[in-house]
Amino acid sequence: MHASQEWIDVAPATQFPADSMRGVEVEGRPLIICHVDGDFHALPDCCTHDGGELSSGTLTDGEILCPRHGARFDVKTGQVRAPPAYEDLTRVEVRLFQDRVQVKR
Repeated sequence: MHASQEWIDVAPATQFPADSMRGVEVEGRPLIICHVDGDFHALPDCCTHDGGELSSGTLTDGEILCPRHGARFDVKTGQVRAPPAYEDLTRVEVRLFQDRVQVKR
């Protein structure tokens, strides 16, 4: 696989304002792209507590709050910050390339 095929375009960076998150689907994978403190982060759009969608929750102080039961996750690391979730989210590699947000395949 060529290096350029390892990364998948998600959207222009302008679609992710500072201190925001947005749910996207990339090759069938539901992801959340977060733009926090000038950096982009990508996580699965699925709460490890019950599989609920996280992208309809809120982003506050670098944490995603699950809208269903209130679990909280650190945007930068995927670590659980509050129950009822106890399993961390697995980070997805993300980069900014030519003003486009890309995730690793």
